Amino acid sequence: MVILDPETEERTVAPSLDAFLEVIRKDGGSIDNVDIWGKRRLAYEIQKKTEGIYAVVNFTASPDATAELDRQLRLSEAVMRTKVMRQEEAVVSLGAPEESPVAQRVSLSGGTKRRKSE
Repeated sequence: MVILDPETEERTVAPSLDAFLEVIRKDGGSIDNVDIWGKRRLAYEIQKKTEGIYAVVNFTASPDATAELDRQLRLSEAVMRTKVMRQEEAVVSLGAPEESPVAQRVSLSGGTKRRKSE
């Protein structure tokens, strides 16, 4: 997920993201989906701004290419925030724990409850 500066023209968002995603393509990865949500109100101010342009990108890439993409996004002044998650983590965080095998493993490994005194 990427949150861009709201002063960025919305027609330039897709080409800008495409330029960043070239890192993934050059490394042999693939871009599965780019979903631009548009301008949304932020839950809290970031850089004294109350809105941002949200974009969600699903891609398959090596860890090195992912790290380089994240580095380039953080260096860009137009990018306010980024969040890179693995597919399994994204499924768990979206609230489908009963269907996700990863979520099942997580819930099974933490099966015992601890008391506060322990």
